[in-house]
Amino acid sequence: MADADKSETTPTSTDRRIEVNERLFILTDNIREDFIRASGPGGQNVNKVSTAVQLRFDLAGCETLPADVKTRAARLAGSKLTQGGEIVFQADRFRTRERNRMDAVERLVELLQKAAHKPKPRKATKPTLGSKKRRLDTKKQRGATKKLRGKAGIGD
Repeated sequence: MADADKSETTPTSTDRRIEVNERLFILTDNIREDFIRASGPGGQNVNKVSTAVQLRFDLAGCETLPADVKTRAARLAGSKLTQGGEIVFQADRFRTRERNRMDAVERLVELLQKAAHKPKPRKATKPTLGSKKRRLDTKKQRGATKKLRGKAGIGD
């Protein structure tokens, strides 16, 4: 019985990986968590217990993500990206450490999933002949309408 309990608490190689999608993953070695006091309502619990999580993901030092995903993630992170190449998430929505930790990891994975999506390149297209004709017709019509607004001539 003691051996079964021991194997459940021992981290395995899969526990060190966080899946981003079917092709990408990050290692927990690139994540650092600091627990800080949460702000907002919560009574004395807020003043006594550090339940908020400040999650720091070392984007620059992550070797499991391709360079293009890192570039898009840095752009998506915006002000959450430090000059040292870390993405910082602060999670204090919930009253427990574990829920806040899960919330921060979920937000990180969501950002990395968005970054993993390669945008479809835009292909320039030419306007059709019909659209060119319609545009010119409306321009002629508009010009004729404006011409009628002018001052009446002597012969009119």
